[in-house]
Amino acid sequence: MNDSDELAPAVAAILRSAEARGDPERGPVSVDARSLPAALADAETDGRAPVIAEVKPTSPTTEGTRDEDPVALAEEMVEGGAAALSVLTEPDHFGGSPENLRRIREAVDVPVLRKDFLVREAQLDTVEADVLLLIARFVGDDLSDLVAAAKERGFQPLVEVHDEEELRAAIDAGAEIVGVNNRDLARLEVDLETFESVAPQAPDDVTLVAESGIATPDDARRMVEAGADGLLVGSAIMDGNVTENTRELTRAAAEERATEETRTENTATEETQT
Repeated sequence: MNDSDELAPAVAAILRSAEARGDPERGPVSVDARSLPAALADAETDGRAPVIAEVKPTSPTTEGTRDEDPVALAEEMVEGGAAALSVLTEPDHFGGSPENLRRIREAVDVPVLRKDFLVREAQLDTVEADVLLLIARFVGDDLSDLVAAAKERGFQPLVEVHDEEELRAAIDAGAEIVGVNNRDLARLEVDLETFESVAPQAPDDVTLVAESGIATPDDARRMVEAGADGLLVGSAIMDGNVTENTRELTRAAAEERATEETRTENTATEETQT
């Protein structure tokens, strides 16, 4: 595990909470997972940007708390075109809970990612989900064992990385879904160029998810053009009407496609006229 001194104070506090959290009493779960790569691909086929909308009541980097029923929020995100959902189960800093995820997964038919900060194998068994987040920087040398343990249970592990070194570690650990976090966990600064620099180093058969800093349709288009198969969006969707916010982002791909088709038609017309 990485030295917490390298982390921003807020992130170090989250990691300490994760390490201190008790393990579930239940044994290993067995999950029949909905495919995240398939759901993202279906969204693109339908002309939608492949958005993974996040049910995030609060966070250390945002102000205020959303008190609405998380199931209602999740259903509104799906109505807005979300290909999948991410649900916070971290209780101390994000206001999440395993019960929120359980209820949401029962209510929707899209894949659901468990967004938490897991450091031990036993913590995988807290609640069933389709996808499970493992942060390379948090788990360090335990990454390979945790990826294998997640797969044995039927989870699709999404391994979060921030640089090329962590990407190589994720691939070596057997990760098939990789999230590139545009937020630096040491300084909490967000830079979309992070994804643009890391994505080209990933194997073609890896599903890539761009995380953090995606706030506008232009951001969404930028990440898709850089190779993102999925876009994990939390704050920009939770701030206001979640259905409309989700719809605005998912329409980004359709608008880009229409623009490209118009550009192609205009080029063909010009060539014909000349």
